[in-house]
Amino acid sequence: MVMIVPLFGTMYLSFFREVDNVQRFSGLLNFRTLFFDERWSAGFWNALGNNVWFFLIHLLVQTPIGVFLAAILATPRLRFKEAYRAAIFMPYILSPVIVGIVWKMILSPLWGVAPSIMATVGLKSLFGPYLGNEGSALTTLALISVWQFAGFPMLMVYTALLSIPDEVTEAADCDGVTGWSQFWRIQLPLVLPTIGIISILTFIGTFNAFDLVYVTQGPQAGPSYSTDLLGTYLYRAFFGMQLQQGDPNMGATIASVMFIIIMAIVCLYLYFIQRRLRRYQF
Repeated sequence: MVMIVPLFGTMYLSFFREVDNVQRFSGLLNFRTLFFDERWSAGFWNALGNNVWFFLIHLLVQTPIGVFLAAILATPRLRFKEAYRAAIFMPYILSPVIVGIVWKMILSPLWGVAPSIMATVGLKSLFGPYLGNEGSALTTLALISVWQFAGFPMLMVYTALLSIPDEVTEAADCDGVTGWSQFWRIQLPLVLPTIGIISILTFIGTFNAFDLVYVTQGPQAGPSYSTDLLGTYLYRAFFGMQLQQGDPNMGATIASVMFIIIMAIVCLYLYFIQRRLRRYQF
């Protein structure tokens, strides 16, 4: 009731347009406007491209970091692994609003601590207004998000590694496959289905991202919409911003397109990839 009814209500609203304060059925006209009208299509394709880049950074940076940390924590002789695991997972439970505010203060060229820290280690020349440059703002936000959520893939892969039967690792030890060689050749193939699930959950999370960009860059996703994601574009379209009047019908259309994209990718993943991973596992 809480999720399905609003979902269908949103999709229903996307097929109507307000004419003379009356909602009139318009079919697919809103979708055509979103994809091809200059007033809407430029912002939509920009936000979609930013979302793809946002996801790729998470996939190519966050997932390997999580796997690497899980492999280290799964080392039997590692001491204080519980403390390390808790420290790595701690940012995950923080609110993205808090994370955004804190990192915005850290990276501030005026009062942030990042310039002084980089100067201490001799890297002050590499510091810049990362959140203020069009070319680096989106990547910086993605890396901040990676810092916050890296504990999630770490914990899932760590749990999967612990679930591997001892007989498998003991047989590998008897064959002389130990250490990192054992991880790459024995353990990693066995946790590939878990990594696949992490990838699709990361895709869903990044394509629904909103709060981090809203807190750090505002609803206009500056500078010059370089950090605009589908979530912030939907927000401005639905509620309006400054002199721009909100259009609930177009906002519902953007939300419907987001839902269709996510559902299509998830279905393709479940049908083509996850099934093969399970076949490979068993």
